[in-house]
Amino acid sequence: MKKLLTAGVILLAATTLVGCGSKSKKETASKDYKLTNVTFPLKEKVSLNLLTTQNQVAPKDPNDMTIFKRLEKDSNVHINWTNYPNDFVEKRNLDIASGALPDAIFNAQAGEQDLLTWAKNGVIVPLEDAIDDYMPNLKKVFEASPKYKQMLTAPDGHIYSLPWIEELGEGKESIHTVNSLGWINEKWLKALGLEHPKTAEDLYNVLKAFKEKDPNGNGEKDEIPLSFISNDDGNDLKMLFAAFGDGSGDNGQHMIVDDSGKVQFTANTDSYKEAVKYFNKCYAEGLIDTESFEQDWARYVAKGNDDKYGLYFTWDPHNVTGPGDDYVMYRPLARENGKINVTRTNNFGFSRDRFVITSANKNLELTAKWIDQMYEPLQSVQNNWGTYGDKGQNIFKLNEAEHKLVHEPLEGTAPVELRQKTSVGGPLAILDSYYGQYTTMPDDAKWRLDLMAEYIFPHVNNNYNYPNIFFSQEDTKKIADIEADMMGYITQKRDEWITKGNIDEEWDDYLKQLKAYGLDEWLKIKQENFDNYNKG
Repeated sequence: MKKLLTAGVILLAATTLVGCGSKSKKETASKDYKLTNVTFPLKEKVSLNLLTTQNQVAPKDPNDMTIFKRLEKDSNVHINWTNYPNDFVEKRNLDIASGALPDAIFNAQAGEQDLLTWAKNGVIVPLEDAIDDYMPNLKKVFEASPKYKQMLTAPDGHIYSLPWIEELGEGKESIHTVNSLGWINEKWLKALGLEHPKTAEDLYNVLKAFKEKDPNGNGEKDEIPLSFISNDDGNDLKMLFAAFGDGSGDNGQHMIVDDSGKVQFTANTDSYKEAVKYFNKCYAEGLIDTESFEQDWARYVAKGNDDKYGLYFTWDPHNVTGPGDDYVMYRPLARENGKINVTRTNNFGFSRDRFVITSANKNLELTAKWIDQMYEPLQSVQNNWGTYGDKGQNIFKLNEAEHKLVHEPLEGTAPVELRQKTSVGGPLAILDSYYGQYTTMPDDAKWRLDLMAEYIFPHVNNNYNYPNIFFSQEDTKKIADIEADMMGYITQKRDEWITKGNIDEEWDDYLKQLKAYGLDEWLKIKQENFDNYNKG
């Protein structure tokens, strides 16, 4: 923590100097090519200097990736990459602090506070004029879906970064409506003659049977009835909380918006308390994996590969329990009144932090037109999922006659592993209208979306999803200060209560502590910004 704080202090001081035009700053941006009316491919090759981070399975030099090889051939723009695969944010901040600014940062990993601080101190430049003048592909996206421009625009009216956008379905039936799904071992259900649980009581009985009746048939008590990764939103059991009380449930932000437009907190309700007491009972009887509160992804997957789980939570089961059809989508539970609710997770296929252009850049038009290529539909599709014409297994086959990318079968490979080898992320946009026109839907996504249409979407009752609002610097800091203590405390207490009990005895003190951390102010800020966003 001390190291990070020190880096933050250095960053603030350095960016202040940059904003004042310090002569000591060391720029690493490209020279001024004085290019105007840029069209690709350029007659003569030029270079831009970009900073990025890549995943561990991709080549160390991004220029070795097929996507970037094609982009260089098509544009005659060579990218000199500075690639930090580890400790990217810290190294990025140190570069900025030293004044060693590239032309731009690709996959910038910048939060609202970063963007607003960099803008204030002259590290990055506003992009709205460049978008209007030089980025027709992105402009088309904004014209088709104005909400993305609204979510991208800072409180001062400027756009400082370029987005990642991925649509799969719309509204309540978007694949982003939830971000964790349950997967139950149907083979074990059949072996024990059990039906899919319909209520919390049913689930308890099923988990107990998984523990006691040897569903894998090996004569050993090695089954794990229920497992998850606590506080890992994509692999947590929060979706089960909607089976209790009023059904409001819980999500990673501990926040929902009711149909009157009121922002509601979820981790201080009687329903939440009831859910935690239920899981404490399950834990006390050995129905919950004791490692759920500390295990990492590798450990989680290892047990999944050994077919140990009765019920677990993740986005794509093929990444945990591999190919096969033993595990099927878990169906949401009905409450005592017979009603079913699935809690929305406030997710959008949107992030605003994928590309920034620095003040050291002397080739704004060139850079804007180069990055606008990423928003051409076929290019966006490849950036997001991977490409075609690579060695080995490919993500796509190009149908040149139809100008369309067709997803190739995954052939048993875990989707995340294959895609990370050839996808580059960064700024992109895939609208729901692209499916069928420019690409096919990924087989695994379509499979999951079809299942969600059957089991999940009919039970999504709340009309509102909290938008990805660009908060002011002041509000961003207040929220961050409150959440720094409050969110960790919520997780700590939930895990303690599930494993040790005592929620009844400690509940009132817990509620007082949430208020002491600033819950009321947090809700006020969230509500005011939600109301202002809806005014347009």
